[in-house]
Amino acid sequence: MSNTYLPAAKTNNIHNAVMSTADFHRLSGLISGLCGIKLPPAKKTMLEGRLRKRLRFLGMDNFADYCDYLFSQGGLDDECLHMLDVVTTNKTDFFREPQHFNYLTQKALPELTQELGLGRGPNRLRTWSAGCSTGEEPYTLAMFLSEFFSNNPGWHFSILATDISLRALDTARRAIYAHESIEPVPLPWRKKFLLRSKGKDQGLVRLAPEIRELVTFRYLNLMEDNYGLREPQAVIFCRNVLIYFEKPRQLLVLQRLCQYLLQGGYLFIGHSETLHGLDLPLEQRAPTIYRKI
Repeated sequence: MSNTYLPAAKTNNIHNAVMSTADFHRLSGLISGLCGIKLPPAKKTMLEGRLRKRLRFLGMDNFADYCDYLFSQGGLDDECLHMLDVVTTNKTDFFREPQHFNYLTQKALPELTQELGLGRGPNRLRTWSAGCSTGEEPYTLAMFLSEFFSNNPGWHFSILATDISLRALDTARRAIYAHESIEPVPLPWRKKFLLRSKGKDQGLVRLAPEIRELVTFRYLNLMEDNYGLREPQAVIFCRNVLIYFEKPRQLLVLQRLCQYLLQGGYLFIGHSETLHGLDLPLEQRAPTIYRKI
């Protein structure tokens, strides 16, 4: 590691470690500044539980030492991504909020392909899963797009999937899931798009190569000034991500998403999120579904 702070390993039971109010405010403020996640006082117990993993790994037995390490020279550089990995919530499912995918294939894609197909050059549709977690959303998107464009030939499509958690991205790239997690996937699609493991890995499934190859995963912190996307996206899924941000951060992220959204493109947000009262170049087309105007 680049700093010299790390203490020697200790033997005390870290399960008894309690985070002081002062340490909580230091850590919650740091986390909010780094990635926009809001941690009100009610989240103190949750933060304690998640950061104990890092204390255990680093050989520490109290949160004061961990704070000193983070704020020491080089400490944040070494620990930042590990801390965010355990702090971020990676809750997602296959076919989550299925009305979004139905709207996408029944209304949004027919409109987009008709309008974009009027231009010159190759027909390409770019989509982005922002806050993709462990991959279930972009792989669901890949299944729906594969089915749609198999019936509408002449198009190429790409799926970019980004997240702040390196741990979640690693799981997403492996594309291996517990069998019970794929219950929402229709049986014909399971046979077509999923591979069942055998032997010691029985009970696991993996996405077929032709689906895995459709998705490009990469790290992205939505608090960054520049997302580094070279081409506008026709469809952006950013679902159940904004709820973790304070209102000003929500607006900032949404403004940046709109910058990367194609004119006439679609933005899908989570069922518990709203854009009410925000000044954005978006028109609501259905609950939690917006089009750039």
